[in-house]
Amino acid sequence: MIVVGVDGSAVGLDAAGWAVREAALRGLPVHIVHAVPKWAEEMPEDAPNAEVGRWMRDGATAVLTAAVERACAEPFEVRVSSERLAGDPRTVLLGLGRDADLLVIGNHGLGGFRGLLLGSVALGVAGRAPCPVVVVRGPVAAGRGEVVVGTDGSAESEPAVEFAFAEAELRGCGLRAIRAWSLPVGTLPFDPGVLLAGEPRLLAGSLEASRERHPSVALRQQVAQGHPAEVLVEASDEADLVVVGSRGCGGIAGLILGSTGHAVLHHARCPVAVVPARAEP
Repeated sequence: MIVVGVDGSAVGLDAAGWAVREAALRGLPVHIVHAVPKWAEEMPEDAPNAEVGRWMRDGATAVLTAAVERACAEPFEVRVSSERLAGDPRTVLLGLGRDADLLVIGNHGLGGFRGLLLGSVALGVAGRAPCPVVVVRGPVAAGRGEVVVGTDGSAESEPAVEFAFAEAELRGCGLRAIRAWSLPVGTLPFDPGVLLAGEPRLLAGSLEASRERHPSVALRQQVAQGHPAEVLVEASDEADLVVVGSRGCGGIAGLILGSTGHAVLHHARCPVAVVPARAEP
């Protein structure tokens, strides 16, 4: 099941549409949710200011109706359901993520998911969810024919690499795997050319297992000298999806909780998938 968190914003509707297209590739249903505060959901009809709670519940229902209509407008036969839930949106999504194949959210908006990207909710969900999370950043461009994944070669990045290979295979498109690194400032006690010469071999080795499992995927390998966030954001110009891991050490690692992941989520020009290191994609 693919779970979509919507908030009444335009980008939330974009997320619902993206989720249906992804669900069609995977043969999965889509479940659209919207969170309201518990007090609004549980307020008795005879309570003082009961009309406020009723107004919030009616607004949530309207948000869900619009999202379902947007999802069903996609030309795919996908089962779509919706649910109004009570609680903090982060808690709601993290709970649903335990049984979901994928969580999909917009990058910002109003209402129950207020401030998704620029505040704590999107970062909290993307960094802590037990399943992959896709952050949709607005209207999705027509297929560009490429999935991009950032890897540092660590064991923690392996689930992101596997997810990216599987996505490229589902979409019938190419995969670009990027290993980005930068040299420290100052005089180095070694020849940087030697380090650079070994990078392609390290990148190829980190992809070998997934490449054997997905032999039909056309793979392009790129070693880039530069800040990982800048390299990935630049690559997003030509991508349908950028895939990153949620934590690790060095290079692309630590994406979500560190500055690199924060920058990718803020500035990528396509949807971003965040894959947890602790879970298989």
